Amino acid sequence: MARAVTPQRKIINTTVAWIVGLLIFFPILWTILTSFKTEATAIADPPVWFFFDWTLDNYRVVQARSDYSRFLWNSIIIAGGSTFLGLLIAIPAAWSMAFVPSKRTKDILLWMLSTKMLPAVGVLYPIYLIFIKFGLLDTRIGLTVVLMFINLPIMVWMLYTYFKEIPGEILEAARMDGAGLREEILYVLTPMAIPGIASTVLLNVILAWNEAFWTLNLTAAKAAPLTAFIASYSSPEGLFYAKLSAASTMAIAPILILGWFSQKQLVRGLTFGAVK
Repeated sequence: MARAVTPQRKIINTTVAWIVGLLIFFPILWTILTSFKTEATAIADPPVWFFFDWTLDNYRVVQARSDYSRFLWNSIIIAGGSTFLGLLIAIPAAWSMAFVPSKRTKDILLWMLSTKMLPAVGVLYPIYLIFIKFGLLDTRIGLTVVLMFINLPIMVWMLYTYFKEIPGEILEAARMDGAGLREEILYVLTPMAIPGIASTVLLNVILAWNEAFWTLNLTAAKAAPLTAFIASYSSPEGLFYAKLSAASTMAIAPILILGWFSQKQLVRGLTFGAVK
């Protein structure tokens, strides 16, 4: 039986959850507020919170100086492309490990996860040479492939965890009805794992969207995404906090909207499935 929760306990849990949520969101809130300040107000000591002369000049300067739409489009292609390619590999890999395991399955999973422990700078030089050899420097294709391979272990691990929760008897029943491997994955496994796949997609898009190390080292101008767009406002001339905050706000706005929309759709889908 479920343990009864008192009203006082609910209030405490809700309060603690709101406090933790606000603490996590505070850096984003501070960045957004700073983007509407003048440079003098942005570096004021003590800090100025809400009562200041709000201005849109920083956004005008950023838009006039940089082609925001080009950086945004590069980020969309790179994050979306790496996620799509990753799913094409991760779903069959997770399926085989979850439903057709071998003696080495756990070792392979641990090996894949161990690749995330290697510092990125440790493989920068060989990857840079490969990119030069095949003409992939400052290209969307090259960066998409690199980010796909970097995030692939996490995608496989997440999908493997979700697939393990699906009873194998359902797949056996589909095979008895004549479903082949392709039909089994597309029409039986994938629809049942939609929440897990959606969570994996959202996490991978966020990781690819926020990736800075590879984007700054493997791109220059043509394929530069929003991370390079933000970094361009930190120059030897100085650090302009208000303009940097405006650029950061413009960079995180699409991913915040995507996260909010995805969370709404995911909750709606789970609720519909539970009611159904």
